[in-house]
Amino acid sequence: MVHLHRATADDAPALVRLLADDALGADREDPSALAPYQEAFAELDADPRQLLVAARHGQDLVGTLQLTIIPGLSRHAVRRAQIEGVRVASSMRGCGLGTLLLRWAADEARRRGAGLLQLTSDLQRTDAIRFYQSLGMTHSHAGMKLDLDL
Repeated sequence: MVHLHRATADDAPALVRLLADDALGADREDPSALAPYQEAFAELDADPRQLLVAARHGQDLVGTLQLTIIPGLSRHAVRRAQIEGVRVASSMRGCGLGTLLLRWAADEARRRGAGLLQLTSDLQRTDAIRFYQSLGMTHSHAGMKLDLDL
């Protein structure tokens, strides 16, 4: 049984460990230096258009994603729901948790008035891309990123 809930500040260390729990995240994240993550969590938590979700299996935090509602003018002023930071603990991969998280996010996006759900995935994550396509998402756009060297 997995329970999804709005993440709390107490969840931040476990969330950072999840973000670091794969080949790409291991190079990007630093679970030993929590201050910037805690500041970012406070900012996310204060913004009503942001929802950071934690998935628990018993006492263990085993999954997460961030859902952002973006108002816009294009496509007849449709609200978009952007999904970021999807992670499932390595011990839970292949158990259906990713499907549960993404379907829950789609339902929550609809509930919040979004008419389009979108996400980006690093092209190195071929299994993730295949998984998203299995849920009905289409690989319809090319995403671009620019590192601003903060």
